[in-house]
Amino acid sequence: MEIKYFNRELDKVETEKVYGDKAVRWLYQSTPGKGLSKWLIKRPLSVLYGMAQESSWSQKKVKPFIRDFNIKIEEYLPEEGRSEDNPYGSFNSFFIRRFRNGFRPFEASDGLMPAFCEARYFGYDSLGPEDHVPVKGDLLGGQALLSNEKWAKDFEHGPCLLARLCPVDYHRFHFPDDGEILDHYRVPGVLHSVNPIALKENPEIFAVNERQVTILETKNFGKLAYVEVGAICVGKIVQSRPMSGSFKRGEEKGYFLFGGSTVIVLGEKGKWAPDSVLLEKTKQGMEVYQKLGTRIAEKIS
Repeated sequence: MEIKYFNRELDKVETEKVYGDKAVRWLYQSTPGKGLSKWLIKRPLSVLYGMAQESSWSQKKVKPFIRDFNIKIEEYLPEEGRSEDNPYGSFNSFFIRRFRNGFRPFEASDGLMPAFCEARYFGYDSLGPEDHVPVKGDLLGGQALLSNEKWAKDFEHGPCLLARLCPVDYHRFHFPDDGEILDHYRVPGVLHSVNPIALKENPEIFAVNERQVTILETKNFGKLAYVEVGAICVGKIVQSRPMSGSFKRGEEKGYFLFGGSTVIVLGEKGKWAPDSVLLEKTKQGMEVYQKLGTRIAEKIS
């Protein structure tokens, strides 16, 4: 199973080079792998693996990773306190690298929503409690995602953006608009892989994986439910600031430690919609690779 996506900047379809491809296939497609995965998805193992990526010995993985996945390292800052010649002290410090100023400007128009992650996106203009989000041909119950009756009704029949972050991607996530934080809570769960190979074998992953939910009141797009979904070998979901008070468009919200992860944003009915390119590609079952800060949705006037 090749994973293909539409690169919006280059206007062409590309094939994803998957980090740990053979391991993911073995875990989710073989009989012994499926048996072992029942233990591997438990949180303590992923936390221990994440801690290993913070050790000094993990630094040796950085240069081969940059080479093998063609990372444009000149776009990123070194770890704080380190030199350009030796920029990262561990694999995790490389994994949560920050962009240099000027490399990812955020869409400034109030009527346009910028991409809150650098990721592969699906977009939907309406998602009701009886509807489901297709994920590579499988189904996910939208209402189950929030696990909170207080907020679920606010997002019935509203739009949805699903951003899948690969291990090769920038792993920080940002606020898409100015606004206020209304609520924040954690939903306990397991830590399946969010790779499309795993999603094809287990369509309930987004509803059973550990996640954090933040309810936002935004200046231009109404209420948003901002959901960070953990994954196998993700040691932690880190919020970069207190989950209360006001925020600004483009401000960093948080980051994932090592592993592929997902951010899902739900909106209120009639407030905004994913743009036409994203909607068209989603209907074709193809993700759209979108750079951080670039236009991804628009306000409905």
